[in-house]
Amino acid sequence: MNRCAPVHTGVRPRPVSGAGTSGSGMRICVPVTAATNEAALALMDRVLAEADLVEIRLDAIRKPDLARLLRGRRGRVLVTNRSAAEGGAFDGSEVRRVALLREAVALGAAYVDVEAATDGGLIRSLRETLRDQDGATKLVVSWHDVTGTPSARALRKKLRELMAFKADVVKLVTRAETVADAFRVLELIPAAGRRGQEIVAFAMGPRGRASRLLSVLMGASWTFAALAAGAESAPGQMTVGETRQSMSVLTRGSQNGRP
Repeated sequence: MNRCAPVHTGVRPRPVSGAGTSGSGMRICVPVTAATNEAALALMDRVLAEADLVEIRLDAIRKPDLARLLRGRRGRVLVTNRSAAEGGAFDGSEVRRVALLREAVALGAAYVDVEAATDGGLIRSLRETLRDQDGATKLVVSWHDVTGTPSARALRKKLRELMAFKADVVKLVTRAETVADAFRVLELIPAAGRRGQEIVAFAMGPRGRASRLLSVLMGASWTFAALAAGAESAPGQMTVGETRQSMSVLTRGSQNGRP
């Protein structure tokens, strides 16, 4: 994959073993929201040929078989089991939801994503599993507002709350109603970078579309893209090809001194 290096703001995204073909820090993560293990496996192999990371959305899969899903792919997999409260589809108990994340850690996933709103005791149990694996799996603590974008002050407060978890990566995503909404979210990236915190931050929706690209140029750990048109897992998501092409245009223009 021919990707151009981002402008860093204090935090360099960690390289993923085996991911990508260039030395850049720009990374693309593609979510897989298949309904069965078989369909997910087929999509994962396609994703890993095109992108750097694949996100398995366990909340979309009926009876997920993590051992099968992670076999031979674990170093490039982000495992998420999104709660319904933050836009996901998991309909079981919270104990079961987090238990699947703990299983992913034990099986060696590269990252697991847990919502900041998750019960504190369940997050502690997840941390215990992470410690048992000597930190081989990185923790992402996330927060999503699928209804809008708070004020700049509220966003800064939310960033501080997320950073208090001392996770490897924090993720903060909102829905943009205006372009200004998206830029308020992007302002969090250099703020996190100054504190040495890796972050994924952008805004969903048509008005937030550009923030998915700009976030990585500003130093975000990765951005999300769809494998193909019609396979979007969130509003405003571009395809891998569109993301790569747009990033190339943006970075080429800046390197040539054009605005």
